[in-house]
Amino acid sequence: MDGTLVDNTRMHIRAFEIFCERYGVTDWQEKLHSAFGMGNDDIMSLLMPEEVIREKGMRALAEEKEAVYREIYAPTIKPVDGLVGLLERLQQAGIRCGVGSSACRTNVDFVLEKCGIGRFFESVVCGDMVTRCKPDPEIYLKAAESLGVTPGECIIFEDAKAGIESASRAGAGHIVALATTLDRETIASLGMADRIVDTYCDLEDIDDILA
Repeated sequence: MDGTLVDNTRMHIRAFEIFCERYGVTDWQEKLHSAFGMGNDDIMSLLMPEEVIREKGMRALAEEKEAVYREIYAPTIKPVDGLVGLLERLQQAGIRCGVGSSACRTNVDFVLEKCGIGRFFESVVCGDMVTRCKPDPEIYLKAAESLGVTPGECIIFEDAKAGIESASRAGAGHIVALATTLDRETIASLGMADRIVDTYCDLEDIDDILA
């Protein structure tokens, strides 16, 4: 979802900036860069001092940060360019779609509702429905199962290293990477994506990805 349904990396970074300022955390930026695509527990463990986690609790910290994110993003949120058109073409072709995200369900619902795209997805698997978030493959294994298909029958759209690795470890039939969170060169260096695009406008024909 993050970086594939919406290009929201900058908003998450801004939310973490506001959040970390509240707790006097100053060395968060470099740590956050390596954590894109991971679940909140893993990110908080990287960013926040142990004493803050013990005092506030992991869940409370995550909910506080995500509330900041939704508040600052709501006025400008929109789908990635070309997404709605692609989803419409997939729906017309009878291709079943699901969301597999490390984000909490509240954030997933926020994106689907605000962008008006919930109707396109038959299944939603999010971070609070699994025991291990990306780069573990559990999210995508559950998403494929919920759609009644094997991972090898799936095309997975991803943007971050943790997500691309998760898709690869799940055995995805095809991985399309969007250069939203990472640049093309960084994605290519991972050696796991079958195709790299800037936006969904680069996918004019669904046969390009279904082949």
